[in-house]
Amino acid sequence: MSDPSNPSSQSDGNELAKRTLRGIGWNYATFGFGKILSLVTTAILARLLTPDNFGIVAYVTVAITYLTLLKDMGLGAALVQRREDVEKTANTVFTLNLGVGVLLTLVTMLIAPLAAAYFREPLVTPMLRWLGLSILLNSLGSVHMSRLQRELQFHWKMIPQIGNIVVKAVVSITLALLHYGAWALIFGQLAGALVSLILVWKIVPWRPRLMVDRTLTRSLFRYGIFIMGEDALSVGQDNFDYLVIGRLFSQVSMGIYTLAYQLPEMLILSLFWIIAEVLFPAFSSIQDQRDKLVQSVLSTIRYLELLITPLALGLVVAADPIIRVVFGEQWLDAIPIMQVLAVYALVQSIGFNFGDVYKAIGRPEISIKITVPTMIFRLFALWIGAHFGLIYVAVAHLISVIVEVIVRVTVAIRVLNISLGDIVSQFTAFLAGGIMVLVSCGVLWLTRDMIPLARLVIIIACGGVSYLGAVWFLERDSILRFAGMLGIKLPVAAE
Repeated sequence: MSDPSNPSSQSDGNELAKRTLRGIGWNYATFGFGKILSLVTTAILARLLTPDNFGIVAYVTVAITYLTLLKDMGLGAALVQRREDVEKTANTVFTLNLGVGVLLTLVTMLIAPLAAAYFREPLVTPMLRWLGLSILLNSLGSVHMSRLQRELQFHWKMIPQIGNIVVKAVVSITLALLHYGAWALIFGQLAGALVSLILVWKIVPWRPRLMVDRTLTRSLFRYGIFIMGEDALSVGQDNFDYLVIGRLFSQVSMGIYTLAYQLPEMLILSLFWIIAEVLFPAFSSIQDQRDKLVQSVLSTIRYLELLITPLALGLVVAADPIIRVVFGEQWLDAIPIMQVLAVYALVQSIGFNFGDVYKAIGRPEISIKITVPTMIFRLFALWIGAHFGLIYVAVAHLISVIVEVIVRVTVAIRVLNISLGDIVSQFTAFLAGGIMVLVSCGVLWLTRDMIPLARLVIIIACGGVSYLGAVWFLERDSILRFAGMLGIKLPVAAE
């Protein structure tokens, strides 16, 4: 924790907080724009392409997701975390990433027929081979993106990311209009990756030199192997429910579950990755100042819950009108599943940033030691739940994440020397959320005879006002500090 009596220390802390908030803001802007454009693009393509087209591309996407688990080997995170020999590290990481990118592209070409045989779809072979080129394109720009992340230059990082999204949308829609079918989506993704590569090389003036420092490589791999392992485990468990449902249920059930997961993932779970991308370099910059680091972790928990709590509880309470208005009456079976998954997302947010702290202090192995046993428990729970119905898959997620959070918090208390009371005291947002739920449930009952759109608007308005009022009463100082970091002056009544 910075010394309040030391102006220099306080100034440094405020500057880091401002840079972190700006980074989160730019990251969220990129995310928001990308999601909106993706929804619009999907809506257009859904009218130009057939369900079979989307299904084939889904097979290819799942295959490429698992094939790219090794693409970075955690070396990008190692570059972000490292404080010395930055240039030599960047050149070494670039060379290693390029080698792995070439190797994975060749492997994709070779095993594409096996993927086609697994999915029983011959078109998977040529499509997967073409999409495999995106692995090579991404490896050429990964270090440039990591350098932007390292310096918290997310306003520049936004440009290639937005470029990718826009070009992918334009190319996909254009080719769909020209009757390219599923290939429109494949070539759209390739075009987006190529444009992103060109833009990031234009933005970052650094030019790599092919070299491999053996001593440095050993050090990077010792750090990166745990990052890669954790990422691989995360991808495995995040997609396991889809694999199980795809095997045990019909295509209709798969569609219901996917849609039920969409809003919790878009509004809450995706937000974790956006914030984590900023927190990791921010925590890394103060990795040697343990008190300040711990205080930053606790502040992050507080502000994150203030943001996520109304989103998660809002999805739970307003699930019925949301589904009816946004997706239509044919998706009503998704309501209870979405409610459970929204609670799951809220629980998942508790202490999610501990992993970024472990990476920042050079102890990424802690995260993987937590992930392995909790992942095994989750996979087992999902497999059991799937045999009873879709809702039980969501319940299995919830039970698993409760166990995971208990483990996560227990380890953090020991490693970071944080008391349970310090952590629990950050969750005042839950009190405000409870008030919001009470008000919203009352409004939901009173508006039961209204049309869904009117109900949704009224619930959002009343729930939002009640939550903001409760937060202002409970967390006024935190809100004023947060607004001050953003340069916003809020009117405050004189004491």
